[in-house]
Amino acid sequence: MRKKNTHYKILLRTTCKRAKPQPTSKTRAKKLIHPPEIGNFEMMKIREKNKNETVQVKNKIEQDKSLKVAPFKKEIRKTTPHKHDNYFEIIYLSKGSGFHFIDNYKHKVTPPILYFVRKEQVHHWELNKEPKGFVAIIKKSFIERTLDNELKALFSKISGLSSLTVTDNETIENLFELLAKENSVLSGQSFTTTEGLLKALLSKILDVAKPILKQGIETKSDLYNSFISLLNSGKPIKNKVAHYAEILKTSPQNINASCRKSVNQPATEIISEFILSEAKRLLIYTGKSVSEIAYELDFSDPSHFVKFFKRITGQTPQHFRLNS
Repeated sequence: MRKKNTHYKILLRTTCKRAKPQPTSKTRAKKLIHPPEIGNFEMMKIREKNKNETVQVKNKIEQDKSLKVAPFKKEIRKTTPHKHDNYFEIIYLSKGSGFHFIDNYKHKVTPPILYFVRKEQVHHWELNKEPKGFVAIIKKSFIERTLDNELKALFSKISGLSSLTVTDNETIENLFELLAKENSVLSGQSFTTTEGLLKALLSKILDVAKPILKQGIETKSDLYNSFISLLNSGKPIKNKVAHYAEILKTSPQNINASCRKSVNQPATEIISEFILSEAKRLLIYTGKSVSEIAYELDFSDPSHFVKFFKRITGQTPQHFRLNS
């Protein structure tokens, strides 16, 4: 009888032993990707694909030129969303009002103001008053041709900005006018002069202009705009909503709710889009290695950054850099 009971107990322990849970795709993803707050990859992948396939690409510079500076067209009011064909654009407005959309983010036009649009970004205008200002178009070949490392460093800093308010607009406007005049001159010395004027302009912009950052937070819309302003401030992006909540003296939940209400996206996904955009900028406009970029963007390991980038764009950072 005892023997029988012993067998029964052994059988009971064996049959009741739980199987070891298998890792799900979610737990595997957490091990593979860092930082942990990366947003919805599939939605980002779809947006990236749609941007590349459906958006018009404009080219406003002659093929044999590497830099062009001209007055902003006064007849512009509304334009369709478009990208630029392999160049960087600096837009200065001393007059005008309305809105400027860059990558679906709405910027109020409050002159004097500067906007910076990179080659991979989509933008369009909705202006309701006659604009006045200048547009500078800069190809990568111009920056590669210069031997002035200070100019290259200034351009790298400028390329990370989105919009700036201007305090000393008279000097900035004079430098744009001189660049536009020099740009119309065809001579062997033109590059050297243009190079010096561009360096003076970029340096002056960084000296007298300030990032647009809303100070007061009164509504959820204000909170969303302030969150976006922090991401656009040119400072290193942190992939933690809590980091920005602390700065804005609110909670991550409030930021997330504000983002969902304003653009129907969670805050983590918005941060991920900024990380992707910054990664592209660093790959195109700087000589930093993929590892340096990965650490700068708050990834604990370069391999995690490569997986993140490839999963959304369909190509590795190295291939993206070569194709750009």
